[in-house]
Amino acid sequence: MMIAVGDKLPQATFKTMTADGAKAITTAEIFSGKKVVLFAVPGAFTPTCSNNHLPGYLDNYDAILARGVDTIAVIAVNDVHVMGAWARFSGGEGKILYLADGNGDFVRSIGLDADLSGGGMGLRSKRFSMIVDDGKVTALNVETKPGVDESGAAHILGQLSVLATT
Repeated sequence: MMIAVGDKLPQATFKTMTADGAKAITTAEIFSGKKVVLFAVPGAFTPTCSNNHLPGYLDNYDAILARGVDTIAVIAVNDVHVMGAWARFSGGEGKILYLADGNGDFVRSIGLDADLSGGGMGLRSKRFSMIVDDGKVTALNVETKPGVDESGAAHILGQLSVLATT
């Protein structure tokens, strides 16, 4: 069953790359007491993810934080070393929190996993974004067709503006 607006995120542990190497980080550490924009991509370094999805969040980093967001995080079913390299390569290191969901446990637990084995990619994440306030999903956007539309930074900025007025 897919997670929905109003649901709490389940407990999960990710890996993220730090200056001291790979570090485990839990959903509680990321989301408790914070407003977080979380977006997910099918794979780090893949064309749409690297050329269209991630750049929108980097380009709008300051505008998103100015709307009361504490953290912007990206998740992919890749290992922590790939995510660390993607952070460095993309210029997002130190801005966006790059989370490795190496086995896809988190995306599977929220019903947003995707079987992309037909394209040789195996289990991955659907392309989505969400706004999470203190662990509770307040907005959820799941792409229903190829490309970046509903889960992009421009859409999130609009949602943040609406949520700020309600």
